[in-house]
Amino acid sequence: MFRFTTGERAGLYGAVLDAFGAAGEHLETALGLDGVRERLRTAGWLGALEDEELHEALKGLVHWELLDVVHNHAENYRTAEEYERRNLQFSLTRRGEAALAGVRHALEVLASTGALQTAVLEAISDRLDELCLLSGEPASADRRIFTTLRELEGHLEALVENTKAFNGELQRLLRADSADPETFREVKAATVAYLQEFLVNLDRRGGAVAEAVARVEERGVFVMRERALRGAELPPAAGGDPAAGWLESRRARWAGLRAWFLPDDGSRPRIEQLHDIARRAIVSLLQVLERINESRRRSSSAVQDFRELARWFAAAPGEEDMHRLWSVAFGLGAARHAHLAHPDPELISSTVSWSQAPPVEVSALLRSSGRTERFTRTARVRDVAAVKAARSRRARTEREELALALRGLATHGPVRLSSFGTLDPLVFERLLDLLGRALSARPDSTGKRTAITGDGQVEIALVLPADGRTAVLRTRQGALAGPDCLVHITLPGGARMIPGPGESARREVAG
Repeated sequence: MFRFTTGERAGLYGAVLDAFGAAGEHLETALGLDGVRERLRTAGWLGALEDEELHEALKGLVHWELLDVVHNHAENYRTAEEYERRNLQFSLTRRGEAALAGVRHALEVLASTGALQTAVLEAISDRLDELCLLSGEPASADRRIFTTLRELEGHLEALVENTKAFNGELQRLLRADSADPETFREVKAATVAYLQEFLVNLDRRGGAVAEAVARVEERGVFVMRERALRGAELPPAAGGDPAAGWLESRRARWAGLRAWFLPDDGSRPRIEQLHDIARRAIVSLLQVLERINESRRRSSSAVQDFRELARWFAAAPGEEDMHRLWSVAFGLGAARHAHLAHPDPELISSTVSWSQAPPVEVSALLRSSGRTERFTRTARVRDVAAVKAARSRRARTEREELALALRGLATHGPVRLSSFGTLDPLVFERLLDLLGRALSARPDSTGKRTAITGDGQVEIALVLPADGRTAVLRTRQGALAGPDCLVHITLPGGARMIPGPGESARREVAG
């Protein structure tokens, strides 16, 4: 179908097909030899074209089934030359129309740049709202439903094609290694601003389209397509009824619309994926610009430095010059241990070769850091006996205070929290810790919560009050009010060194 685009006569073949396309736009279905020549002249074909060459071009297109040739029996011919020139009429076949449309579409894609247009989203939403209104009108609105549906599909196709083209151009821009930094900076700034403007209210516009799609489907998409089919007024076809194919095409287009804004399977709409692509593109553009700025800040790259050094080596006159160049370029010098001497230098003459001289001990620190050890007086060891004694006394005092506080909280059975009354701040702090542990534990079937301290020395059982009473615990620093829980605090063996809450509280619980 596209063999006419290659070869020596590709330009003439393309011009002839363009001539038939232009004639079709003027409703001329067939052209003779003179008509083709006139159309070529109108289209701007300036080359000399003999009749034989034009005949060969038309015969080639007929051979490829791009043109159809018929005899014109309706004309009256006065001479044989007139019959020869006007008898044959050429017209485009279906393959020719498809080939011409394909070439034109390819040229349009090459010339297009793509765009992210928020106006298209608003147009899609408007057409959906218009379909909702037309679905409630009588049968006279079928033609308007058809035109509105086609406009909706056209806007969706424009959105998809422009988005694909723009994304392709953007990726090619990111891969452009030889782009001029100044030009890329300008393009980057404009592209980032363009993407940011597109992202403004993109979620709101996408949500509005999704809501409009749902409203149309509530009115019945199948009924809408049937009414649009009646409004399309399709002509009869020799191969069968075109209605089935037309409806299937509309169904596929509607499925594509749902995939973009309201997917059936609950997945992310493509409009949200477009949101992510735009954000990633902004980040990528900024990263590419940062790399360009970084390369501009350096006077030269490492690759260029090594290439220049290789040129110097190639231009060196001799091997000695190469060695000197190597030493200067990479900074290699004598070994760091070459300055070390024998413990008794007088025994070894300075003229003795290193291969004959006895070995010298080399420090391991010299290998790792380039420095030798320095031996000085040993530092005085600090006497920490007093510090250890003070720390031991402080730790012993803290343990005694903690044990005293815990023993002061021990109870003989469950008591009300209010029975503790006024508490020392240290005892109050330990009580709060125990209450916190108990409240964080999960209650059993009876509602009791049990917790044990980390060292296993104290166990507390707590039951929240059922009567809603409030307990007030007082210290020198203030008072704390809370639920008057039943608590039971025990130590190992149940022994208490000092009295806990009074017997009156236990009698109150027992009562």
